[in-house]
Order: sequence, then C-alpha cells, then structure tokens
Amino acid sequence: MRDRLADLNEGRQNASEDGAVSVSMERDGFMQDFFRKVGEVRGVIDKISSQVNEVKKKHSGILSAPNPDERTKEELEQLTIEIKKNANFVRTSLKSMQHNLPPEEQINQASVDARIQKTQYTNLSRKFVEVMTQYNEAQMSFREKSKSRIQRQLEITGRITTNEELEEMLETGNPSIFTSDIISDSQITRQALNEIESRHKDILRLESSIKELHDMFVDMAMLVETQGEMIDNIEKNVNNAVEYVGQAKVETKKAVRYQTQARRKHIILALIVLVVLAVVALIVGLSVGLSVKTNTNSASSSSNAANPS
Repeated sequence: MRDRLADLNEGRQNASEDGAVSVSMERDGFMQDFFRKVGEVRGVIDKISSQVNEVKKKHSGILSAPNPDERTKEELEQLTIEIKKNANFVRTSLKSMQHNLPPEEQINQASVDARIQKTQYTNLSRKFVEVMTQYNEAQMSFREKSKSRIQRQLEITGRITTNEELEEMLETGNPSIFTSDIISDSQITRQALNEIESRHKDILRLESSIKELHDMFVDMAMLVETQGEMIDNIEKNVNNAVEYVGQAKVETKKAVRYQTQARRKHIILALIVLVVLAVVALIVGLSVGLSVKTNTNSASSSSNAANPS
C-alpha cells in the first residue's frame, strides 16, 4: 500500500499557501478601498476649500453694494447649503475611518497598514479643520463688517448705538427697537433703514449657519488636537531613528578604523616574528656551518699526523 504521508503533507502545504494568498489578497483589497476613500474625502475637502473662496467673493460683493441684489444672496445661501452637505460627508467619512483604527495605546505595535491608515486619517482631519476654520473666519468677518455697516446707517439716521446695544438688537432679531422712533422723512433716511433691514437679515441667516456648523467644528478641532500629540510622537520617533542611523554610521566608521589599525598591527607583528625567525635561522645555520668546518679541520690534522712523509 502506497504511503500517503507525503500526499497529506503536500495537501496541508497547499492549503496553507492558499490561505496566505487569500489573506494577502483581502489585505490588498482593503487597502485599495481605503486609499480610494482617502482620495474621495480629500477631493471633497478641496471642493469645500474652493466653495469657501466663492463665499468670500460673495461676501465682498454684498458688502460693497448698498442694496445687494437677491440673486447674489441666493447664490450665497446655496453655497452655504453645499458646504454644510460636503462637511457632513467628510465628518461621517472620518468617523468611519476612526472606527477601523486600532486603539491609541496599541498604535506602536500595530501593523504597517494600520499606521498608514492612522497617518492618512490624521492628515485628512487636520486639513478638514483648516478649511472649516477658514470658513468660520470668513463668516465671522462678514458678520462684523455687516454689523459695522448697520451701525453706520443708524448714525446716518441720527441714532447712536453702542456695540452692546447693537449686539442686543442682533440677538433679539428685532431691529425695530432702534428704528421704530426714526422718522423716515427723507430719501437718505429711507435708504439707510432699508440697508439696516437688509444687513440684519443677512446676519440672521449667517447666525443660523454658524450654529449649525459649530458642533461639527468643535468636534473635529478637538479630535485633531488629540491626534496632534500622536503625530508629534511619530515625528519625534522618526527624528530619533535618523539620529540613531547617523550615530551607527559614525560607530561603524570607528570600528572599521580600529579594525584596520588592528590588522596593521598584526601584520607588523607577523613581520617582526618572521625577521626574528630569519635571524635565528641564520644564527643556527652559521653555528652548524662553523661546527662542521671545525670537525673537518680536526679530522684532516689527525690524518696528517698518522702518515708522516
């Protein structure tokens, strides 16, 4: 009966190799999906950045016109809606990425793929917060400039208000507390009142947008602040690794130099030993030669004495 042990071992080896190939393919497929998602999220963040620049242009146009046209305001409103939608998509995507990451305390022992995911996730989070910070700054700048325009128009009508009073008007959402007693008996006053009303509506819409994005902004800002320490540690480890490599190169050069010096000493010592051996051999050779010559001379003298002429 034929021994089946070799066949069984071969079958196990093939099964093991098939399993390893399957795991490798799943891993490669997962990373491909991950990088595809990273590219998609980065593209949406870039789109938000472009939309923020458009918002700034709309703000400038509205502020420069005494009575901005409604079309510009509608376009600004649409941009605000799109930014909110895109920001929610990015936030949800980043939360999903975070869910698949290893715990913070295990990141140093995690696989290379996990560390790559962590770095990509943190970079995207930082970029997202930077763009949303620019958007928040643009909104706040527009609010302050609109408030200043309202204050100037109130001064035109003869009503002097403090910054605190103006903020109270904006918070209550009722500009009539300052304009109800203004007599609009001139064209200038009527224009001023119209602009006050228009600017006030702009600020009310802006306040709503700021409140909607506030929680998202704070959430992502805190997240990036937490991740910042991890990134700093990674950079520190990389720098330390570079220093260790540099130090290792220096120590290697020293070792090579010491090894070269030691080899040179061994060669010199070997030469000295050879010279000493040569001298000893020469002395021994001379001693043997002299001894042979002396014995030869002694034998010759004895022969001459035994056979006189």
